[in-house]
Amino acid sequence: MRLLGKQEIEDIAVGAALLGTGGGGDPYVGKLMALQAIEEFGPIPLLSVDEVPEDALVVSSGMMGAPTVLVEKIPSGHEAKVAFQTLEKYLGKKVFATFPIEAGGVNSMLPLALAAQLGLPVVDVDGMGRAFPELQMVTFYLDGISATPMVIADEKGNVTLLNTIDNLWAERIARSATVQKGGSVMFAIYPMAGKNLKESGIHDILRLEEEIGRSIRLAKENNRDPIDEILQLTNGFELFRGKVVDVNRKTETGFARGTAKIEGLEKYKGETLELRFQNEHLLAKTEDRLLCVTPDLIAVLDSETGLPITTEGLRYGARTVVIGIPCHPKWRTPKGIETCGPAYFGYDVEYTPVEELVKKGATMK
Repeated sequence: MRLLGKQEIEDIAVGAALLGTGGGGDPYVGKLMALQAIEEFGPIPLLSVDEVPEDALVVSSGMMGAPTVLVEKIPSGHEAKVAFQTLEKYLGKKVFATFPIEAGGVNSMLPLALAAQLGLPVVDVDGMGRAFPELQMVTFYLDGISATPMVIADEKGNVTLLNTIDNLWAERIARSATVQKGGSVMFAIYPMAGKNLKESGIHDILRLEEEIGRSIRLAKENNRDPIDEILQLTNGFELFRGKVVDVNRKTETGFARGTAKIEGLEKYKGETLELRFQNEHLLAKTEDRLLCVTPDLIAVLDSETGLPITTEGLRYGARTVVIGIPCHPKWRTPKGIETCGPAYFGYDVEYTPVEELVKKGATMK
């Protein structure tokens, strides 16, 4: 176990924004909540999965909804506490620890703030190794672990307990309720034993986020190129450099959906990159080449600072570097690709690992 203080939170927030692949909610809001919780309750205990007893009850916590809504509908923190305690009461067993459902954006931060409030540790594990837009898009689903019982709560005091026949139904019903509750809610989800978390979760994800954030911070302090540092740390690839020239973004059915176009600069001059996103960036292509596609990670970075830019933060004129990062091996299994590969989102391309696309300079079909 180690304790997370303010600097660790700052670094984790930056790394979370990068692994969030544009989505997962802007970590700035969650960072402020976590920093405030540390001020009030002290440093946050962080456990490795090996420190969690196999029979201990662990529950994930976080936010569901469109990141664009979160910008204006900021949570108080009380919603997450209500959702968590309602689920704990329903299960009739004390929760040992919480953990982030995804390695991205606000959902890496909210469990930290909640843990500080409740005096619980956070486990250094998640269910994605990145951010995805739907509740069933986790490694726990791949391994047959149920999302429910789950609880969602909003700022008005509405609390909904769900027990569903499978995780796809959990997503459908919870998404509909989220839309009715204003487009974003806090949740407590995927209750499981420590044994299941160890076997199914993606380990040491908060540590990776912290390393990414720290590398960007130190690169700036020492006048090094942060992009190079990020690519080395994540085994990533530079896909494109250019200026944002168009963003088409709308919030519908509980998601931020849209496209962005980036006009090439430097060696990419004369080309235009198109990004497609549903909360997260899911596909990057030029007119004739597929550059990266889900479940691999696509991140947009500020070309000068290396700081990640979220989908709701994309603005005309921004100078960017787009990078691709290989996903966790679990997502490259047949069930992983079926769950969150390009076909699921309606993209008429086959999944090809980003490292192969970069090597071959793949041509669009």
